[in-house]
Amino acid sequence: MNTLINTARNPLIGFLEKSGLLTSDLDYHLVRAAMVILFFFFGYQKWWSYEAERLVPYISNGPLIFWLYPVFGHQGASWFLGVSEWTFGALLLAGFSDKRLGILGAAGSTATFIATVTIIPFMPDGWDPVAGFPAMTGNVPFLMKDVVLLAVSLYLLKQDVVRVLQR
Repeated sequence: MNTLINTARNPLIGFLEKSGLLTSDLDYHLVRAAMVILFFFFGYQKWWSYEAERLVPYISNGPLIFWLYPVFGHQGASWFLGVSEWTFGALLLAGFSDKRLGILGAAGSTATFIATVTIIPFMPDGWDPVAGFPAMTGNVPFLMKDVVLLAVSLYLLKQDVVRVLQR
């Protein structure tokens, strides 16, 4: 009865309900596919010297990743991140068929975006000197997308763990 009332009041809800979108896993699969594409594209960039140079302010100010330069050097740190991103992307891709591998990919993705989100408070000149917080400047606006990507990573991690436990 409640469905009938919602459908009568809002034809969009009725259309979405009839389409199966509200009961399918389309959102879950789209989010997974988007993350796979993102990791493959961003991982690819890490193989080029221009990207290694662009990473300097991020890695240098990252409280969880600053150690990459002393251990690997500038280009090596970029390659390390590229390999990590391709690994997590491949595990997320494998998660379409094996949720256990999806858990590993989502956990790696979560760790990746925890590392990048923690850079935000430490980024020099990240907030406009006149307007102050929350007026972002410099590299901070680029990092803000990682807040959403962290939430997406946690969503995939939860979904995969639930699906493994349901077996």
